[in-house]
Amino acid sequence: MKKLILAAAIAAVTANTATAATVYDDKGLTFKIKGDWQVQLRDNASASKDTEVEFDDLEIKNSVVYDLGNGLKAFGQLDFGFKDAAEDKQDGDKLEEAYVGLAAHGVKVSVGKQNLAGDEFGIEGAYETALEEDMFDAIATDGDDVIKVEADFDVATVIVSHELEADGENSENGEATDFFVTAGFDAVTVAAAYQTYTAANASTDIDTWGVSVEFDAGFATIGADFSSSDDESTNMDTEVTNLVAAFKASKTTKIKVGFVNYEEDGGDDLDTWYANVTYKFPAQKNVSLFAEVSDTDDTDDTDVLAGMRIKF
Repeated sequence: MKKLILAAAIAAVTANTATAATVYDDKGLTFKIKGDWQVQLRDNASASKDTEVEFDDLEIKNSVVYDLGNGLKAFGQLDFGFKDAAEDKQDGDKLEEAYVGLAAHGVKVSVGKQNLAGDEFGIEGAYETALEEDMFDAIATDGDDVIKVEADFDVATVIVSHELEADGENSENGEATDFFVTAGFDAVTVAAAYQTYTAANASTDIDTWGVSVEFDAGFATIGADFSSSDDESTNMDTEVTNLVAAFKASKTTKIKVGFVNYEEDGGDDLDTWYANVTYKFPAQKNVSLFAEVSDTDDTDDTDVLAGMRIKF
């Protein structure tokens, strides 16, 4: 699930290492490892499928940072996922991210296999949903030949990425240019994103844009986003709208309710609603239990799941 990032989210040299375990830290070298394991019992809305044990996040992330002096740092990231292997869809692990880069004074430049800037967009808060999270999720959110720049300007964060076409190479999977910006003003956080994507061997583009806003009302955080894609090859627009509210029932328990609308020209117009509850153990907040119920208007059954998540 993606959430709006605040400017502080990239203050660290490597992304997503706030809860990582430090394996080695000496002589200017820091090596951290992070895990994100989520296993759940799920009875999805398909009448032809029975209840199963399902694996969502099942990842190991490796981060290396070298202090080069004078505020300059070099970093590398190597992440593996085991979800498909756990569900017998493939043997072994899947390489999810592999990149290196340099960082100085709030600016990071990275090159390699990684997420695109548009992947940061979105406020949808479901554990599972039958519809797309947003239109960036529907088109392209990562690449094998990505150059990315991230800059922190205190109140705002700007991310720009470009996926090289790599025509004729094994990593050829289309070309994309993404922009993402988010800013926080007291209790309000706003964000916008844009992507132009050309599939491999295609001659036309798919242009996607989106805007979002979150408001912290104290008793609840309320958010909305809207994203739209224009496919030049079909002249068809597709749109996704998200509404979500998150409430703290207690210091350890959070409740989220949300609504997703997916609409395409002359095609599907689908709605999904969901509600979930997450309990974090007070002694270890990276250990949580959760449950969710959701329903989409094109299915006869309700999607129900419950599971456990461990992070480090």
